Amino acid sequence: MDLKKTNAPVNTVTYNKTQIEEATGNIYEAITIMAKRANQINSEIKKELTDKLEEFATYNDSLEEIFENKEQIEVSKFYEKLPKPHALAVQEWMDEKIYYRDTTK
Repeated sequence: MDLKKTNAPVNTVTYNKTQIEEATGNIYEAITIMAKRANQINSEIKKELTDKLEEFATYNDSLEEIFENKEQIEVSKFYEKLPKPHALAVQEWMDEKIYYRDTTK
């Protein structure tokens, strides 16, 4: 997932209900699909952030010394400015990039 190329909004946006439920015919099913995708996105972002922060980690035996690592701060600021996982999931849903299937059919 390329987070730099996303066009998901950072702020709260009001969506058209009929547009969201159009693919499934049921608003609750659409929201459930988006929620599951948001959980997937969140775990991907968390893993990516953890991996990047581990690259710059310095380990000390002393608890009294705390070092400020500028690279870790910059990486953290980048991830703080990203759209939230639910906004990314809604944007993917609106762009029809989420694959889903009904197992009852």
